[in-house]
Amino acid sequence: MVVPEWLASDERVRHHYHRPAAPGLTADFPEWVSGTVREALGRLGVERLWAHQASAADAAFHGSHVALATGTASGKTIGYLLPVLAAAVDGRVGFAVRERVPLELGRGHSALYLAPTKALAHDQLRVVTALDLTAKVSALDGDSDLAERRFARDFAQVVLTNPDMVHRSVLPRHQQWIRLLSTLRYVVVDEAHRYRGVFGAHVSAVLRRLRRLAHHYGADPVFISASATVSGAGELLQRLAGVEETVEVATDTSTRPALDYLLWRPAGDPHHEAADLLARLVDDGRQTLAFTTSRVQAELVALQAQRRVARPSAVASYRGGYLAEDRRELEAGLQSGRLTGVACTNALELGVDISGVDAVISCGFPGTIAALWQQAGRAGRAGRDALGVLIARPDPLDAYLCEHPELIFDRPVERTVLHPENPHVLAPHIAAAAQELPVTTADTRWFGATLPALLDGLTSAGHLRRRASGWYWTRADRAADSIDLRSAGGRSVEVVDEATGRVIGQVDPAAADRTVHDGAVYLHQGAQWRIVGYDPPSHAALAVPDRPGYFTQPQSTAEVRVIAELRGRPLGAARLSFGSVELTSQVTGFLRRDEASGKVWDSSPLDLPRRVLRTRSVWFTVPDDLLAGIPPRDLAGAAHAAEHCAIGLLPAFAPCDRWDIGGLSTTLHPDTGELTVFVHDGHPGGSGFAERGYDLAEPWLGATLERLRTCECVAGCPACVVSPKCGNGNQPLAKDAAAALLALVLEP
Repeated sequence: MVVPEWLASDERVRHHYHRPAAPGLTADFPEWVSGTVREALGRLGVERLWAHQASAADAAFHGSHVALATGTASGKTIGYLLPVLAAAVDGRVGFAVRERVPLELGRGHSALYLAPTKALAHDQLRVVTALDLTAKVSALDGDSDLAERRFARDFAQVVLTNPDMVHRSVLPRHQQWIRLLSTLRYVVVDEAHRYRGVFGAHVSAVLRRLRRLAHHYGADPVFISASATVSGAGELLQRLAGVEETVEVATDTSTRPALDYLLWRPAGDPHHEAADLLARLVDDGRQTLAFTTSRVQAELVALQAQRRVARPSAVASYRGGYLAEDRRELEAGLQSGRLTGVACTNALELGVDISGVDAVISCGFPGTIAALWQQAGRAGRAGRDALGVLIARPDPLDAYLCEHPELIFDRPVERTVLHPENPHVLAPHIAAAAQELPVTTADTRWFGATLPALLDGLTSAGHLRRRASGWYWTRADRAADSIDLRSAGGRSVEVVDEATGRVIGQVDPAAADRTVHDGAVYLHQGAQWRIVGYDPPSHAALAVPDRPGYFTQPQSTAEVRVIAELRGRPLGAARLSFGSVELTSQVTGFLRRDEASGKVWDSSPLDLPRRVLRTRSVWFTVPDDLLAGIPPRDLAGAAHAAEHCAIGLLPAFAPCDRWDIGGLSTTLHPDTGELTVFVHDGHPGGSGFAERGYDLAEPWLGATLERLRTCECVAGCPACVVSPKCGNGNQPLAKDAAAALLALVLEP
C-alpha cells in the first residue's frame, strides 16, 4: 500500500482518492523518423511511441501547429523532439519552406525551445545531449558565458532558452541572429499553461515579435506547445502565438502509476503540519517534495523539517530568487538522491525531471486544478506508485475544496486565462518591435486589430515617429530594456548584504514595498535577514543577518475610482459591472508578529510613496432599500467580509492565484453612490481574471455565500473572511452580516 498506515489512519485525512494504474497505448514510429534517431532513442529504452506522441509528432512534421496537452511524465518531450530532430539531424521537414538566407551558411534547419524557467531548459539540454546525435545543441540564458552565447548564435541548430532571453538578447540584436531566424522551422513552447495573466500577455507579445522577424528573414516556424492537461490547449496556443489553426492532442495514452491522493484538514498551522509530514515521509525513506505558496513558507517549512529528521542535511528549500549556483546545487542533490526532502515554491513545479520522487505534499491549493495535478505528477515518475497530499490552508478556497472534493477529482481542469490585447503590455512591445524593424499597418497580422490605436498613442507620447515607411523608435536607449516579462513594475529589486555587497536575492518590484521595506524580516535559504535600508529608485534593499524572533506583516491603505463601465447586467436585485478602474494604494506601516505564536508585538509607521494602478475590475452594487435588514453598524463589516471571501474563492472559477487579484469595499462609493464591492486584477491593464469573475458571478458568489454559511467559526476566521493580505488588519469584519448581504443579492 503506497499510503503508510500511520498516515491513512490519521483523523485529519478528510478524503482519500485512488486513481488506478493505466496500461497505455503504443504506436509505431512515423516513417519519416530516421534510423539514426530511432537508434538513439532505443539507447534510452524507447522502442515504440505512445499514440499521442506519434500523433503530435506527425502533425508537426507536416507543418501543423500542435498543442500537446497530456499528463505529467506522459512523454511530451519525445512528441515535440521527433520533428525537431528530423529537421536538425536529418535535414528533413514535411512542409514547404522559404529560403531568403541559404542553408549553406552551415546551420541547416534550426529550432527554438522556450521554457518558463532556466532549470527546465537545462533539463531538456540533458535529454537531447544524452541522445548523442550530430545536432548542435546549446542552452542560452542569463547564466551563459560569452562563448556559449556565440555558439548558440552562430552554430546551434537547437537552442534551448526562455522567453526573457529571446526578448532581451535575440530580438533586439536580430541582425546578429540571422542564421537562427532565417532557418527557424520549429518553436517549442513548453509548459504553455504557465503563460497566463500578465506574464502570458508579455510572452504572447514576444512570440509575435519573433514570428514577425523570422518572417522578415524568410522563415515561418511551426509552433508546438506542450502543457499539462488543460482545457482548450489549442485555443491557448492560438492566443499565445497568434497562429490561426492548431491540431490539439489532449488524450493521454501513456502508462501511468497508481496515485493515492489525500485531502488533509489540519488541526493547527498547516505549514507546521506540512513540515511534520515532510519529515516523517523522509524518515520513512520516501523522497518527498513539499510545495508551499510563498517563498517565506518554503524557507520555514524546510527549517522546521530539518529540526525533525534524523539527517538534517537531507532536507533543503528551493524557490525563485536564488542565484544560479544555488539552484544548480539543489537540482543536482535532488537528481542524485542526496536530498530526500525539499520544501519549495512552484519554481520546482516544473523544471528538473526528478525520477524516483515518491510523494508530493501541497501545502495550500496552488490556485488551479492544472497546477495541483502538475505538482502531484512529480511523484511516481520512476514507475512506482505515487502519493499526494493536499493540506488545506485556513483559507476560503481550501476549506471549500475540502468540503467539495468532486471539484478536484471529478471536474475538468480550467481554461488558461490570457489577455494578449492588454494595451499596458502590448504597447511597450510595439515600441520594441519598431526599434527592431519599422512597424507598418500590415503588422496587424502579428499584433492584432488594436495596433493602429496603439501606434497613435505611442506617437503622441513621443516614443515613436511616423515616416513614409512606417513607425520608428525615436530614442537612443533600447525599448526592450523597459520591459520585464516577469513583472508589471519594471526590473527586480535586489536584496544586498550590507557587509559584503553580495546580492542574496531578488524581489518583484510590485511586492517590494510590502516585503523589503525598512525593518522587514527577509528569509533566504533558511537564514533570516533584517532590511536596514530600502531605496525604491535604485531598486535595492540592504540587509543584515538577524534572528529577531518575529516576522513582519505590512499595513496599507487603498481606494478605487471607476474610470469606465465596459459591461453591466442585473445580479438578482443588485447590479453587476465590469470595467476599468484606478487603484491608489500605499504601504503605511508594518506589524511585528511573534515567530512562534503569531501574536502582534507592535506596529511601526512607514513613509512610502503612493502607488497608482490602472486595471480591470468586477464589482457589484447594492441599492439602499435592499439593505434594510442589515444593521447599519454591520454594513461596512458585511461588505468587507464578503469581499475577502469572494477574493478567496475566485481562483476556484478563474485560473488565478489569490495574489493575482485584490479587492476593496465601501458602504457608499463616490462613483456608484451605493454599497459597492470590488474584486480587481492586480496588474496594469488587467489580467482577465476579473472578467472571468463577471462571466461566472452567480456560481462564484453562490459558492462565497455557501462558505460564509457553512464555516464552523463563530465570528469569522481565515477559512472564511480573515485575509492574510488585508492592509486594514481585517477590521471591520462581520461574517453573518456578509452572508445576509449576499443572500439579499442572490436570493431576493
